[in-house]
Amino acid sequence: MAGALRKEEENFANGGSPSQGSNINFKEKFGYGLGDLASNLVFAAVSSFLLFYYTDVAGASAAIVGTIILVSRFLDGFTDIGMGALVDKTTSKHGKARPWLLWMAIPYAVSAFLLFTVPDFGPVGMLIYIAITYNIVHIIYTAINIPYGVLNARITQDQYQRSSLNIFRMFMAVVGSIIIMNVTIPLVDFFGGGKQGWSITFALFGILAGILFLVTFFWTKERIENVQQSKNTVSLKVGVKSLLKNKYWVLAVIFALVIYTGNGLGGGLGVYYAQYILDNPALVGPLGLAGMFPVVIGLIFVGPIIKKFGKRNSMIGGLLFGLLGTVVILIDPTNFLFVLIGSVIRGIGGVPVAASFFAMLADTIEYGEWKSGVRTEGLVYSAGSFGTKVGMGLGAAIMGWCLAASGYVGGAVEQSSSAITMIVFLFVWVPVIFTVIQLTILAFINWIKSIQAF
Repeated sequence: MAGALRKEEENFANGGSPSQGSNINFKEKFGYGLGDLASNLVFAAVSSFLLFYYTDVAGASAAIVGTIILVSRFLDGFTDIGMGALVDKTTSKHGKARPWLLWMAIPYAVSAFLLFTVPDFGPVGMLIYIAITYNIVHIIYTAINIPYGVLNARITQDQYQRSSLNIFRMFMAVVGSIIIMNVTIPLVDFFGGGKQGWSITFALFGILAGILFLVTFFWTKERIENVQQSKNTVSLKVGVKSLLKNKYWVLAVIFALVIYTGNGLGGGLGVYYAQYILDNPALVGPLGLAGMFPVVIGLIFVGPIIKKFGKRNSMIGGLLFGLLGTVVILIDPTNFLFVLIGSVIRGIGGVPVAASFFAMLADTIEYGEWKSGVRTEGLVYSAGSFGTKVGMGLGAAIMGWCLAASGYVGGAVEQSSSAITMIVFLFVWVPVIFTVIQLTILAFINWIKSIQAF
C-alpha cells in the first residue's frame, strides 16, 4: 500500500503517466480552448482595466474600490464551493459540466456590459452600484468557469492529454488577454471615449464571449465517469473532508493564490506604468503584448518539455529564467526598450506555469479519488477557482491600497514622486517576491515526495 502511494505521489509530482482516457482530436482541443478565450474577454479586462476604469473614468476612490474588490472576492469563495458541489450533483444528457456553458452563456455576455457601465449615481450610489454589479458578475463567472474547468477532467483521464488540453486553454486565454490589452483603448476611443465608449466596447466583448462559450459546448464531449463511487452520492461535508486530506490539492490551491495575486497586481498595473513611468498611455498595449506574446508562442512548443521533465521541474526552470527579466528592467525602468525586453523574458519564464497549473489541479482529482475513494471534480475546481479569484482580488486590492497610500490621484496629469516610486516598486520588485514564493511551494512538493520515499 505504501509503495503504491509513493508511486501515485511520484506520478503527480513529475507530471503523471497515461491512464484511462481517449485520444482527443484537434477540433475538440481547440473548442475547449475557446472557452478560456471567452473567459478572458471579461476576466483579463477585470485584471487590466477595471481598477483604472473605476478610478480614472468613473471617478471612484482607489482605496475604497480595492477594498470592495477584496471583500467581494472572499465572499465569492463561498459561491465557488457551492457551485462546485452543484456541478458534482448535476445530471443531464449533456453531462455534469457542459450544460452550464449552455445555460450561462447569455448571462455572461450581459455581465461584461454591466461591469463597465457605471451610471452617475453620485459618490455613494456609484460605490453601491460597483459593489452590487461586481458581485453579480463574479457569481455568473463562477457559474460558467468552474464547470469549464471541471470539463478538462471529464474529457479524459490521460494526464498528458490533459496537459495538451490545458495548453490549448492557456494559449487561447493569452490570445484573449492580448485582444483586451491591444484593442480595448482603440475601441473605446472609436466609440466616443468616456463612459459611453467603455460600455459599447464591453457590450461587444460580452456578445463575443457568449458565442465562444456556446462553441465550446458544442465541440466538446464528457467521457469520464466516477471510478470508485456511484453518481451524486458525495455530500458537501464528505467532499470537503476528502479534499483536506489531499495534500497536493492543498498545495495547488496555495500555488494558485500566489500566482493570481501576482497576476492581479501586475495585470492592472500596466496602464499606470505606461502612462506615468513611460509617459505614453498608448504603450499599454505593446507592454502587455511583450509579456503575453511569448506565452502564446511558448505554449506551442512547451508540451514536449513538460512531458520530458514533468510539470514541477518545468515550472521551476521557467520561474528562474523569468527572474532575468527583472535584471534587464532594472538597467533603466523608465526606458521602454529595457522594459519591453524584460517583459518578454518574464513572459517566456511564465510559459511552463501557464501550461501546467490547471492540468496539475486536474491531476489532484485522481490522487484524491485513489486515496480517499471520493471523486469531487466540482469541489476541486471550485477551490482552485477560489484561489484564483481571491488572488486576483487581493492583487487588485493591494494595488489600490498602495496607490492610495502613495498619494496617487486618479485622472491627474502628473503624480507625486511617492506615487511614481510606488508604481515602479509594484511593477519591478513585487513580481520577484511572488516568484520566490512560487519556487518555495514547488520545492516543498519535491520535499514531500522525497520524504515519502523513505
